[in-house]
Amino acid sequence: MPHANTHKHIRIHKDVAAALAKGTPVVALETAVLTHGLPRHAVPTLRDISNVWNETLPAHVALAMAMEHTVRDGGATPATCAVIDGELVIGLTAQELETLAAHANPMKLSARDLAGAMHSAATGGLTVAATLSACAAAEIRVFATGGIGGVHRGWNNSLDISADLAALARARVITVCAGAKSILDLPATLEALDSLGVPVIGIHTQHFPCFLSPPDATLSLTSSVDNAADIAAIARTHWALGHHSGVLAVQACPAAHAIARDEFEMWYDATEVAARTQSVKGPDVTPFLLSHLAQLSGGKTLRANVALLLHNARTAAEISTKM
Repeated sequence: MPHANTHKHIRIHKDVAAALAKGTPVVALETAVLTHGLPRHAVPTLRDISNVWNETLPAHVALAMAMEHTVRDGGATPATCAVIDGELVIGLTAQELETLAAHANPMKLSARDLAGAMHSAATGGLTVAATLSACAAAEIRVFATGGIGGVHRGWNNSLDISADLAALARARVITVCAGAKSILDLPATLEALDSLGVPVIGIHTQHFPCFLSPPDATLSLTSSVDNAADIAAIARTHWALGHHSGVLAVQACPAAHAIARDEFEMWYDATEVAARTQSVKGPDVTPFLLSHLAQLSGGKTLRANVALLLHNARTAAEISTKM
């Protein structure tokens, strides 16, 4: 039976702890998309994507609330994870969510950063890798995100490879996502997942999804299923065999909001030039690219991002009820 981690700097929300103790469904949610992904102003035009979207709130807050609402609607308890004043909080209260959203300069925390941030009483949003650490601490088995990080373009010159991949290889968690972010080297990312022993299971797709764009027909998956129960069953079998890696469940961005790959690549090329011109580096790269792409696309990339995040939350909730 799952147990609450008793480390003095780790706090599990009472509702999350109760659900874990009873063995009822829980879905973890990340917060880097809240702190570094979405606009800090209201975007009323996103209202048509979800009937739970609060068009009066800043988009980053509206998304976090819509994700939690979607998970609850799916029969699971949401566990939004962040570091607040040095505490790893697994399941934010509404007030903590507002505090994080309003923070003037929140950190973007990967797995390597957690202990230092907790020691220095920092506040920050969690990446995929850091959220998987939170899942391990609380023994949460299902996690919903947008697109994972992976092998960056030009990696052979920079060795720029996201910590998300190593985290996926060591946490017994089903991560539901729309593949890897389109700004990455997708063939290399899929190859790295293979090398790390992470099963990549397509949901209603036999090809690796490209985040905001439709799946890439050149990137075939070895396994594909049509329902949440099969994902849960595959994960149980994977772990029963003694494997310690997670399972990556991938599904395409909803077709109504997906962006053609050639159109995305055109915007990406212009964005990459802007990033080089402005000397954007390190953890600032992804937030810059996402923001610049949203501007160039007239908001299309933002709409696709929100649509796929809510789609993934819905699927993760369903999977969690089958565990």
